[in-house]
Amino acid sequence: MASSKEQLLQALNTDLGEELAAITQYMWHHVMAKGMESPAIMEEFRSASMDEMKHAEKLAERIDYLGGTPTTKPSQIMMGGDLRKMVQDNLAAENAAIERYRSHIKLAIEADDPATRLMLEEILTDEEDHAHTWETILAR
Repeated sequence: MASSKEQLLQALNTDLGEELAAITQYMWHHVMAKGMESPAIMEEFRSASMDEMKHAEKLAERIDYLGGTPTTKPSQIMMGGDLRKMVQDNLAAENAAIERYRSHIKLAIEADDPATRLMLEEILTDEEDHAHTWETILAR
């Protein structure tokens, strides 16, 4: 059985792969968005991509600090569709991230790693903000 530190490193690399995918997904949605409502939403896509880049950098730095090797492989990227589908795909990804980060915060607590816990809590706050943005846009 893997140690709590090894489990935490695996979890952080999972998070990093998801963030790498989110960067690309948001960036391409920003480029591909079309329609009357797209300018404001395109800016939200661009901004979210930059947030996800900051998350990826923090995760990679933490993995390195803990003695692991940061992944370079993104997870699955959802591409294309109309503007509504893009927002729905992004909301689904954010909701999955929220659940994943909550779980990984528990791992950080079990590993007695308050610095990683705090970092994950800060990222979780951003992901909740993104989810709220997409929920608000979809409610229009």
